Amino acid sequence: MILIFGGTTEGRIAVQVAEEAEKPFIYSTFGPEQKIELVNGRRHIGPMEPENMIDCIRKNNVQLIIDAAHPFAKNLHKNIEEVAITTQLNVIRLERNYAEKEQNNPNIIYTTGYPEALAYLLKEGEKQVLFLTGLHTIPHFKEYWEKYPERCTFRVLDRDSSRNEACGYGIKPDRLIFFNNETQDEDLNRLPVPDIIVSKESGSSGYFENKIKFADAAGAKLLVVSRPTLPKEWTEVFGPYGLRLAIDRLYPDFFDLHCGYTTGSCATAATKAAMMTLCGLTVNEKVSIKLPNGEPIEIPVKEIRKEGDRCSATVIKVSGDDPDVTNGEEIISSVRFIQEEGIHFKAGKGVGTVTLPGLGLPVGGPAINKVPKEMMTAEVTGLLKEHPHTGGVEITVSVPSGEELANKTFNPRLGVVGGISIIGTSGIVKPFSHEAFVSSIKKEMQVALALGEKQIILNSGARSEKTMKELFPQALTNAFVHYGNYIGETLALASELDVKEVSMGLMIGKAVKLAEGHADTHSRKVQMNLEFIKQLAHESLCPSETIGRIDKLVMARELLELIPLSDPFYNTLLSHCMDVCRQFYPHGTLNLYLIHDKGQVIARQTNSQT
Repeated sequence: MILIFGGTTEGRIAVQVAEEAEKPFIYSTFGPEQKIELVNGRRHIGPMEPENMIDCIRKNNVQLIIDAAHPFAKNLHKNIEEVAITTQLNVIRLERNYAEKEQNNPNIIYTTGYPEALAYLLKEGEKQVLFLTGLHTIPHFKEYWEKYPERCTFRVLDRDSSRNEACGYGIKPDRLIFFNNETQDEDLNRLPVPDIIVSKESGSSGYFENKIKFADAAGAKLLVVSRPTLPKEWTEVFGPYGLRLAIDRLYPDFFDLHCGYTTGSCATAATKAAMMTLCGLTVNEKVSIKLPNGEPIEIPVKEIRKEGDRCSATVIKVSGDDPDVTNGEEIISSVRFIQEEGIHFKAGKGVGTVTLPGLGLPVGGPAINKVPKEMMTAEVTGLLKEHPHTGGVEITVSVPSGEELANKTFNPRLGVVGGISIIGTSGIVKPFSHEAFVSSIKKEMQVALALGEKQIILNSGARSEKTMKELFPQALTNAFVHYGNYIGETLALASELDVKEVSMGLMIGKAVKLAEGHADTHSRKVQMNLEFIKQLAHESLCPSETIGRIDKLVMARELLELIPLSDPFYNTLLSHCMDVCRQFYPHGTLNLYLIHDKGQVIARQTNSQT
């Protein structure tokens, strides 16, 4: 089990990640204010002293602690540190994203803590001061606000308990202003214009950047209480992907299947490591890269080489439990400075070349998708800002075994030759992720349309594809697309791409699930429903003896032996399938073919909608 300390935006993220495991966990908050839905989690409300934590850990067999609490919850962090040492448990700190300190901005004053911030205020004397540090920090500044009570304004949560506590400290009601944490209301422009704004270093989820902008616009000084430092032994992550990867590493039994990195993330890490070396910087065992969502993660670097005017770095692809052909393979990036301005990409050994339109990549160029290019460009550009160079940079990505691996991918169907593609939209590979499969479906359709095909021909696999190719001998190979189990999403993509006509082959096993309304037919999601099949048989006026024997079916294909192939049952089945499919593909011509295991078409239906 995992014990999560939250009550923050980061706490919500930790819960979302933990829920994916569909296993029990504990979510602890100081108070009941945060509204959050838990499915597999159990809520604990109230402070936890070290002895309470240890008791909770031992009673619930807790194997990992996640600290997603407020960065300024110093007592809680201290208690977690003490308990982690006693119980020898690992701690993951889910941290906020913090902007780099603007040390050169004279209007931002960073302090190490409340005493230093108070000393600064006392030195400044009588000023109009706006405190955005929160209710419980009011006592830290008592010496100042008692001296200048009419010059201090405090912003607190808009609730009676906050009002009462602030007044209990000695603050007059007319010195309070309010905000609503539930709606994340941070319209600072409504606040009085001060001389000095006091804020914690609260990170992006604490709207710290907004406070800097507000101070600049108001011409005010921003007095910042720096966040406390946390134990170096803790594993620090900055978002959901980093958290998931850290849990996989530190508590591998929590998730049944583990995550990995995309080839795009690996190429980005290798590129950054090589570029750092080219710029004369030292590279540690891991490099930090930013995922497309802005979250930083660290990826290990296997090797760095310098050869003449170029530097190369190697990263080993880790796919987790996703059945990815590139798992364990070397992803190599080689960089060098060139005279031509800009950042230029080349396909090295084992990275494919694009030969057909429709992929959103230049024909003749390297098969490196848009997002990985953006990731690599961002890392290189960031380094060039710190280490300027006249001219541009050439990036060559290689996968030594890529040409052989490509035969096990969709690349030959997509017109990518000579190797694999460098791909990834999130930067992270989730195990058996259907996102990757659906993405490849979309790309196949785009290629077919770019080649002039007006019709997309869908099939679930090799057997149905063979029949569909016999039915449509004139169609280009690119027009035939495998949908796997994702019928609904595939048809929705066809609608999104404005495909005018879709023909789809269905085997009996998927048809009986689809007809009942299940557009994802994977056996993990839905099983064959014998009662529904009996309902179809009744609707088709099958003999009662036949209907009675349906209860004994184990596999859907047994229907083909039980009910004659000429029976109306199969047209009834296909009609129900058509009704479901039209929910995802409402316009255009849709042709459905029910295909026997032996290859012949049992039933067919056509429906056209404008």
